[in-house]
Amino acid sequence: MEKITYDDFAKVEIKIGTIKSVEVVPEADRLLKLMVDFGEEELRQIVSGIRTHFTDLDSLVGLQCPFVTNLAPREIKGLVSDGMILAVSTDEAFSLLVPQVSIPAGAKAK
Repeated sequence: MEKITYDDFAKVEIKIGTIKSVEVVPEADRLLKLMVDFGEEELRQIVSGIRTHFTDLDSLVGLQCPFVTNLAPREIKGLVSDGMILAVSTDEAFSLLVPQVSIPAGAKAK
């Protein structure tokens, strides 16, 4: 794996977001549309390929997770995704990353 410098990593903006709503993206087996509060004026739309890991989509509402928030917006299945949720997986397991305590939406990782 290629190593990056600290300066490269420092360019990545990671903020805590609170998921406010979740919808299935039609005609996409893996995609969910998340509306996320980052403490900004408007919610951000994040399209994520995590659907197969959740049977109860409502369990995601209210969840706080870290997101990369300074990626260039990308169109996925006709929807603009304005960030990326952080998660980890192996062949046997999948997990979203969550803070241990409630954190204000928009708090930056340091």
